[in-house]
Amino acid sequence: MFGKRGSDGFGKAGGVVSPKPPMAAPDASTARGPEVLQEASGTMTADVRQPVQPPPLAPQQVTAARRRTTRDEGYYDTKSQVFSALIDTIDLSQLSKLDGESAREEIRDIVNDIITIKNFAMSIAEQEELLEDICNDVLGYGPLEPLLARDDIADIMVNGAGQTFIEVSGKTIESEIRFRDNQQLLSICQRIVSQVGRRVDESSPICDARLPDGSRVNVIAPPLSLDGPALTIRKFKKDKLTLDQLVKFGSITQAGATLLQIIGRVRCNVIISGGTGSGKTTLLNCLTRYIDGHERVITCEDTAELQLQQPHVVRLETRPPNIEGEGEITMRDLVKNCLRMRPERIIVGEVRGPEVFDLLQAMNTGHDGSMGTIHANSPRECLSRMESMIAMGGFSLPAKTVREIISGSVDVIIQAARLRDGSRRITHVTEVIGMEGDVIVTQDLMRYDIDGEDASGRLIGRHVSTGIVKPHFWDRARYYNEEKRLAAAFDQMEAASN
Repeated sequence: MFGKRGSDGFGKAGGVVSPKPPMAAPDASTARGPEVLQEASGTMTADVRQPVQPPPLAPQQVTAARRRTTRDEGYYDTKSQVFSALIDTIDLSQLSKLDGESAREEIRDIVNDIITIKNFAMSIAEQEELLEDICNDVLGYGPLEPLLARDDIADIMVNGAGQTFIEVSGKTIESEIRFRDNQQLLSICQRIVSQVGRRVDESSPICDARLPDGSRVNVIAPPLSLDGPALTIRKFKKDKLTLDQLVKFGSITQAGATLLQIIGRVRCNVIISGGTGSGKTTLLNCLTRYIDGHERVITCEDTAELQLQQPHVVRLETRPPNIEGEGEITMRDLVKNCLRMRPERIIVGEVRGPEVFDLLQAMNTGHDGSMGTIHANSPRECLSRMESMIAMGGFSLPAKTVREIISGSVDVIIQAARLRDGSRRITHVTEVIGMEGDVIVTQDLMRYDIDGEDASGRLIGRHVSTGIVKPHFWDRARYYNEEKRLAAAFDQMEAASN
């Protein structure tokens, strides 16, 4: 397609090389400084960003990325000159038509020619690092790319240009990845949020967004963030977790996993409760795998994260207000609109406010099997939080009435927790029974007991049965022909506890 190299020495004839005259070495009057990097890694390259992720880095490239420390001015000066020549040479409209791998190859060819013609004194390793940096800046997310390529990282936390932390195996450690300055970091943040139609700047300094792979992104920019933009990315694993894998990791027992499968299968209304980073969304994704393929499922999220595999899924996402403060679509708006879309199940990614009332109403009016997540540290606290959220919405209902709505809507609360050693466990599977007086009655079907810790500081514990052999949703399980499997799961839990 691209033929042989042109006579100017840059790139290939008929390819992505701009028909401009050959670029001479920049002098003091024409050389462009670091602002070119900002321009090239911001607005100019937004058009060539493909909706696919760039290929994973080779192991040696990842290793090199981990060794990087803050670069000196000489590195950025060289990169600025190479970038200037690249932008003057390359045809961005042609580059945007290529897939990620082909675009990287074109950029690498042209950058190699520029380095040779300008006679920069660089080792092979330094040249390879510069090539990778420029490719990441033009096509990807700059210094973030090596971290995004690693599947062992759960969270990326950037606290301004000079400090980046990552979470690996439940532990937070500092990474050696750095940004040139806060302006480069802000440009990358703007590129991320612009892909989902959002913006972040001084007039709108807080933004939630997502990456093409579904990873959740939060940005808070100056003046609210005093030391530069703060970027937080909750990464999704490329391979979606299943309940069987959670069993392998020790998050739950095999009998407990069977219980959760049945809960999802027989259309119990489920609330997944847990703290930040406890694995609520992961667990919700696992449970949705057991929804029948013929059911119409509608998801409502602030930032689309759920990865449902069923064929009949409608995904809805909230919208923040525009610069004039108008046009906002709240979670409550989405949940209320769901009821007009003939849903069979409604899945709310995270319940944070008055929308909990609409979700409970949906659960109580024929949309069995609906699910949602909520921030709470125990099943009992989860119920209190829902009661408080309804009060926040301005509903002037007696407390007993609110509790009756909750107890009549929610069937099961699944509590997830991130323990102090970094491990994640399902600590409670709790059934909501009903009301006794003014109190909501619950019973634990299974819980996680901590026995101590080993020499390395890892917590030792086990999932135990609470002695319940016939849950409140037994008749529902019988209706779906799951009572034998449910009885076997309780027998296994009881045997494992003795």
